[in-house]
Amino acid sequence: MIGGRVDRLLLGSGEREPSLKATEPCHPDRIPRSRYVVFFGIAVLGCALDLLTKHWVFQWLGMPGESPVWWIWEPYVGIETALNPGALFGMGSGFGTGFAAMSVVAAIGILVWLFVFGAARDLLLAVALGCVMGGIGGNLHDRLGLWQVPGAPGLFRNEVRDWILLRYHDFTWPNFNFADSLLVCGAGLLLWHGLRFESPRGGAETDSGEAKTA
Repeated sequence: MIGGRVDRLLLGSGEREPSLKATEPCHPDRIPRSRYVVFFGIAVLGCALDLLTKHWVFQWLGMPGESPVWWIWEPYVGIETALNPGALFGMGSGFGTGFAAMSVVAAIGILVWLFVFGAARDLLLAVALGCVMGGIGGNLHDRLGLWQVPGAPGLFRNEVRDWILLRYHDFTWPNFNFADSLLVCGAGLLLWHGLRFESPRGGAETDSGEAKTA
């Protein structure tokens, strides 16, 4: 009788222990604080650098057509002010309001994916989406009409300010800014990540499989 009771107690304790372990993977891993620093650091600094360079260049050269091109490497790389009522590199001209709304939705989606669904645990994703967020912020500021025409206080415009000029013989690339460069860099990093790394779900299944084996 005593032996049977002892066996039942041992079996009971043995049954409870796996149930406790099974609940552990249900709790997502905490996102390291360094990921918040990386993401928001890149986003804030990138956006600030974009806004500062646009403000400085437009204060220096004025609105489009007011000053000639200032060449860095003539006739290939220069500085020329331009206004873009569309999206990246002049695409989608005339749909600035729609692109502004899409930018807000994209920014919210990035934050949810990174910090609600935990994608920020991946350092490369945090860096890539920090670049994208910085680019979104810089161009969204302009699309919302938050900048003033140089020398005309109170006169606000809602086009995106561009100033980087690339030209090769008769071909001229649409003027762009630092925010556009951040968006392209972020997209490139996301593409590289997608080609070289497994999805987070695959990694999670592998980890859980190893835990079960252990």
